[in-house]
Amino acid sequence: MPWKEICALEIRKEMIADWLTKEYTITEISDSYDVSRKTIYKWIDRYHQNGMAGLVDLSKGPDYHPNATSIEKVAAMLELKRQKIKWGPRKILAKLRNDHPEIKWPADSTGNDILKKHGYVFPRKRRRHIPPYTTPFIDCDRSNTVWSADYKGQFKMGNKQKCYPLTISDNYSRCLLTCRGLSHPNFEQTKPYFEMAFIRNGLPLAIRTDNGSPFASRGLAGLSRLSVWFIKLRIVPERIEPGCPEQNGRHERMHRTLKEATSNPPKNNMEEQQKAFNHFIEEYNNERPHEALGQKPPSSVYRPSLRPYPAKLPKVEYDANVAKRHITNRGCIKWKGNYIFVSEAIEGEYVALKQVGDQLWQLYFSTYMLGILDEKLGRIIR
Repeated sequence: MPWKEICALEIRKEMIADWLTKEYTITEISDSYDVSRKTIYKWIDRYHQNGMAGLVDLSKGPDYHPNATSIEKVAAMLELKRQKIKWGPRKILAKLRNDHPEIKWPADSTGNDILKKHGYVFPRKRRRHIPPYTTPFIDCDRSNTVWSADYKGQFKMGNKQKCYPLTISDNYSRCLLTCRGLSHPNFEQTKPYFEMAFIRNGLPLAIRTDNGSPFASRGLAGLSRLSVWFIKLRIVPERIEPGCPEQNGRHERMHRTLKEATSNPPKNNMEEQQKAFNHFIEEYNNERPHEALGQKPPSSVYRPSLRPYPAKLPKVEYDANVAKRHITNRGCIKWKGNYIFVSEAIEGEYVALKQVGDQLWQLYFSTYMLGILDEKLGRIIR
C-alpha cells in the first residue's frame, strides 16, 4: 500500500477542524501538532477572514515592485505590436525608444517576457544559419559604394498571374531603393526601374547580383545587355558565385522580411501587390529599426550618391596604345582578316586589345576584362 502524502494545507485544515469541535484547547492543539500557539492563532485568524481559502500559502513576493513595467508602458508595447505584428520585441522597444526618448523603457528581455505573456511571441521554425560573408563588404564604408539587386522568388497572385519582385538596396545603409513587381524578369522591364533609381539616388560604384537573367548571361565574361549598360555608366557589375546566396547576405535577409510582410499570403493582382510593396518600403526605410545600424531606420543613415545619372550615356574610351575593334551586329570583331566572335551583348560597341605575349592579346570592354584572344586558335579564351 503506497504511503499517504500529507501537505501543509491538509494539516492546517485538520488543525482548524479540531479547533472548531471545541473539544481541545489551544495549548493541546499546539502540543498535538508541534507548532507554537502564535502560529495556531495566525491560522485561526486567516480562517475567520477567508474561510478555508485563507489557509493557502500567500505569495512571498513584495507588494510593490519599484522596477515593474507600468500598465501604460505595457499598453504602448502591445498597441505597437498589434500594428507591427511581424516585428520582434527588440524592434518594438527600439521604435518606442526612438519615438519617446524621455521615457525609460524596459530591457529587451523584459519586453520579450511581456509580449510572450500576452501571446505575441510565436515559436520560430528552426533554420539552418548561413555563416556571414564579410569580405565583399570590407570597403563598403559609406552609402552607394555597393548596391545589391535581385529578383525575389516569383510567386502567383490571387489572379494566378506571376509576380517577379525586382529589389534594389544599398549595402551600407540597408536602405531599400526599389521594390517593384514585374510580370517578367527581362531587360526591357528591368532597365527603366534601375534608371529611376539612378535618377533619384545617383550612381553607385558597384552593383552586386546573382548570375541569373537579366543581370548576367552565358556569353563571354557573363556579359548581358544590363551589365553592359552598367559598365558604360562606370558601375562595376559584381556577381556572386553560383549557389552562394550568402555572398549577398544582407539583401537576402531583407528578402525574408519582405516575403513575410507582403506575399504571405499574396495579393489579388499586381496593383494590390504593388501597394503592399510600397507600404513595406515606407515602413522598412523610415520606421523599422535595424540592429546593424544601432536600431536606427535605414533612411536616417542613407545619403544620395555624389555621382549623378548622366543625361547622355558616356562613350567608352581607351588609351592610344591599345588596338581598338568595333563589334559587328553579329557580335564579332575583325582581326587580321578573320571574324572572331566576342559577344552579342556589346554589338555596336568598341573593345580594346592589349598584347601580353606571343600571339596573345588581352580583350577589354571599358576596364572590364573579357578574356584572352589567342591568334593561333583564332578564338577568345575565357
